[in-house]
Amino acid sequence: MIFASLVLTTAQAQQDTPLQLRFGYLSYDSVLVAMPGYTLVKNTLANMRSQYEAELKRVEQDFNLKYEEFLEGQRDFPETILRKRQTELKELLEHNVSFKAQGRQELAEAEAKAMAPLRERLEAALSKIGRERGYAFILNTDAGAVPFINPAMGDDINQLVKDAFK
Repeated sequence: MIFASLVLTTAQAQQDTPLQLRFGYLSYDSVLVAMPGYTLVKNTLANMRSQYEAELKRVEQDFNLKYEEFLEGQRDFPETILRKRQTELKELLEHNVSFKAQGRQELAEAEAKAMAPLRERLEAALSKIGRERGYAFILNTDAGAVPFINPAMGDDINQLVKDAFK
């Protein structure tokens, strides 16, 4: 940031008129949500998520049933059967934990893959708008990344970008 200020200050010192950069700003997320296809992607991902959740519930119920059976019979089991059942329960629990982690990873990958075309279209639209309007850059205001923007120096392009996708 200091380097950029130094470069701008140096550039201004070399000119008689101050350097006036123009920029655009928008909420990337709000534009993404307004894009055609976003709802379809989110619905597809929600369906996939519900399938994983149903499977997780099923394996959890299966584990609970086996655990209850183990608890009911553990006093009567011979030592060999007791150890075998304990091992089975431990393996089942590890498998369930692994499945849950794998499911989270697969959902994240599916979301990234499904959102990629939308993000590419948005990036292309931002590049086009930035070039057409002569912006030095476009800021994403999401997550409080930009606490202050002087509206005399930058343009709110939220609606402009949303309109580009209509």
